[in-house]
Amino acid sequence: MIEVKGLHKAFGAVKAVDGATFTAHDGEITGLLGPNGAGKTTTLRMLYTLMQPDAGQVLVDGIDAAVDPLAVRRRLGVLPDARGLYKRLTARENIDYFAHLHGLDGALLRARRTQLADALDMHDILDRRTEGFSQGQRVKTAIARALVHDPRNVILDEPTNGLDVMATRGLRTFIRNLKAEGRCVLFSSHIMQEVALLCDRIVVIAAGRVVADETPDALRGQTGAANLEDAFVKLIGSEEGLAA
Repeated sequence: MIEVKGLHKAFGAVKAVDGATFTAHDGEITGLLGPNGAGKTTTLRMLYTLMQPDAGQVLVDGIDAAVDPLAVRRRLGVLPDARGLYKRLTARENIDYFAHLHGLDGALLRARRTQLADALDMHDILDRRTEGFSQGQRVKTAIARALVHDPRNVILDEPTNGLDVMATRGLRTFIRNLKAEGRCVLFSSHIMQEVALLCDRIVVIAAGRVVADETPDALRGQTGAANLEDAFVKLIGSEEGLAA
């Protein structure tokens, strides 16, 4: 479980995140939505300890990220906005390198690599250098690398960005399977259809503040909108109007 309590982050006079509070539960998929510049990526970077908040608290499975960031990192699997693969290494070598950083070796590493290659349908690319990979191949490799240590909490930043239809469908199935395994899944996306299909709860951020934290049906009911896209536009429109 990932708990966010009163997070604040400013860059000079700009408040990127302004008191964000929400919880992503185990066995659920939580969507993080917001317009460009709303503070989503900054929030995620604070969750996976790449960035320190000015105020507030992040708890992962009850562990305070400010007190024990290393323990939090062990409990997280992160697909960041920048995939960051080592281009001269093969997909297998990228995965194995991160496994070694988490202390995995031998039979356990081989088993985890095989499980992920099966789940992501990537056996055919394991021994190819990642330089020249398609977007879908890069995402598969980055996800396998992020999950090789079997974390219970998974953060995915725009996981289907740039993927074709078949790769997107495959990744959605993979994300649903993570939920079925009882993991906590938190992901950001701009694709409303994807959010509607996957999410148990949706956290909407606008101007650095959480303006909604509900199920998709509750968001539609709260705004009187016929679909999730209209509900989202109403929520961020009212917030931007207040901010102005």
